Amino acid sequence: MKVVIVGGVAGGASCATRLRRLDESAEIIIFERGENVSYANCGLPYFIGGKIEREEDLTVASPAFLRRRFNIDVRVMSEVVDIDRKGHTVTVRTPEKEYKESYDKLVLTPGASAKTLGLGGEGVFTLRDVRNTLDLDAYIRENKVDGALVAGGGFIGVEIAENLIRRGLKVTLAEFAPQLMPPLDAEMALLVSDALAAGGVDVKVNTGVKGVEKKNGKLNVTFTTGESMETGVVILALGVAPETALAKNAGLEIAENGGIKTDELMRTNDKDVFAAGDAISVIGADGKDALIPLAGPANRQGRSVAANLTGGGENNGKRVLGASVVKVFDLTAASVGRSEKQLQKAGVKYKKAYAFPMTHAGYYPGATQLTLKLLFGENGEIYGAQAAGRENVEKQIDVISAVMKLGGNVHSLAEMELCYAPPYNSAKSPVNMLGFIAENILSGLCPTVYAEDLTLEDYVLDVRNPGECANGGIPGAVNIPLDVLRENLSLLPSNRRITVSCAVGLRGYLGVRILRQCGFDAINLSGGYRAYSLCKRAGMTKR
Repeated sequence: MKVVIVGGVAGGASCATRLRRLDESAEIIIFERGENVSYANCGLPYFIGGKIEREEDLTVASPAFLRRRFNIDVRVMSEVVDIDRKGHTVTVRTPEKEYKESYDKLVLTPGASAKTLGLGGEGVFTLRDVRNTLDLDAYIRENKVDGALVAGGGFIGVEIAENLIRRGLKVTLAEFAPQLMPPLDAEMALLVSDALAAGGVDVKVNTGVKGVEKKNGKLNVTFTTGESMETGVVILALGVAPETALAKNAGLEIAENGGIKTDELMRTNDKDVFAAGDAISVIGADGKDALIPLAGPANRQGRSVAANLTGGGENNGKRVLGASVVKVFDLTAASVGRSEKQLQKAGVKYKKAYAFPMTHAGYYPGATQLTLKLLFGENGEIYGAQAAGRENVEKQIDVISAVMKLGGNVHSLAEMELCYAPPYNSAKSPVNMLGFIAENILSGLCPTVYAEDLTLEDYVLDVRNPGECANGGIPGAVNIPLDVLRENLSLLPSNRRITVSCAVGLRGYLGVRILRQCGFDAINLSGGYRAYSLCKRAGMTKR
């Protein structure tokens, strides 16, 4: 069997190496149009910031290594420009020549290209591959650049902004949308903005880049707001688009979202052509077609293709929950599944739970606070989760992602048995706490309201201590500390619903339990004042 793979990096390289492990006799050829066949795409911003010091550390596997260890014929600087499905050949273009190569099975892993929205020119860069990165590094050094404009507030934009600061540049980040980090909801994305600002990045939201023009050795950037600025270099981090031109021209089916369409075994509408990685349409957390360009799924898809080429039936990577994480100076933010805005757009009814637990036992030194958000359905199904904090953030999302992948629900979170010792966790882990809160909401034990639902007409009871209230509170709230609530019940209205608020939701829950058992119609404010203040800053509240 002769297998031709178009594209290396995550999907193509993982497919080729597993195929060799499964079939020693197969003839395997990888065509890669760039200089590097397998490189650390996600590590590129950290090379710019100096965290990764050596260029060679960006190379995961060289062509020579793949040839020597796996007997794979790797041809770099070789672009496949045409597919003849009937003749089972591909046309390959190199700097020296153009030729045809036959195949028995063809695997397409062309990846995704960086969006530019028509912007470009000298001093304007994207960060798609090692060559882009080296060119950017050289430009900064040779031109003694001291300022940068980053266009786009997704993963690459946030990471490159941090690393440019670490390199000593003055950095502005402009995002056209009202918030950074699309996988997060607005109030959670604020934590990322705060971390960037604290690190020295000038963050502008609702601000797109309209044009870039070089004048007198500087780049003049104009924004959609009408503002402009001068800077030394511009990095476009505007997202990516699946590379599908080759597939389209070959008559392969393209999904409505623009990705290459495959079946559950990663086959296209041609039984001899498979596809994997950023270029394909996957099944998202909602069970519908989605584009989710992440390295983890691309690797798993490549492995599955290799198994299916040899007669297997693997479907490992077609369903993608979108588990992801980003480092922003001292903050880590992570998410999995659908966000609240995605659920709203789809018309899905949902509930949510906020929690603000410590990263490990509070009595053990060094604990810091996490911000967690869980989205779930009427029957306990988990729709998604988001988290932010200084440490142990991805751990919480990894656990929730595993539960989702295996078909678990909020009760599974409550039942999870996780490692505990004071330096590492609490006996009731943050994941357990989210499960407990969700169970209390679903069972009716603790009816819940959200910050955006509060109106000026609602009676809000703040059960924090007076000293806490002095540092900020919900406008118009009545303060009766939890520890003296029982002896002050006569001060409360018996004919109105009482919304109970505290710092993060725990004392509010205790207050609700007291009041409801004493005949009051009481409901807890999810996440307490901490969640309310985040939502208010995000423009989500009425009160």
